[in-house]
Amino acid sequence: MKFVILLVAVLVLAWLVSGSWRRYKQGAAPRARSAAPQVEGMVACAHCGVHLPASLAVAGEPPRKERYCSVPHRDAGPRAP
Repeated sequence: MKFVILLVAVLVLAWLVSGSWRRYKQGAAPRARSAAPQVEGMVACAHCGVHLPASLAVAGEPPRKERYCSVPHRDAGPRAP
């Protein structure tokens, strides 16, 4: 019985080593972790001051470069100081 268990263990070990060796010869890199999430710039709404991602911001009128959180805030314009 010990011989059978030892034989199975040796065969499993040989199978694992051969698979690793094949991947090494093919030049496959070890499994990498998933890519880090991309960081996006934040902007503040010119009307209410809330911060939001730049891709979600609504652009102001062309002569000015303010960013707003919504169309109603863009229509209301920048807040008074």
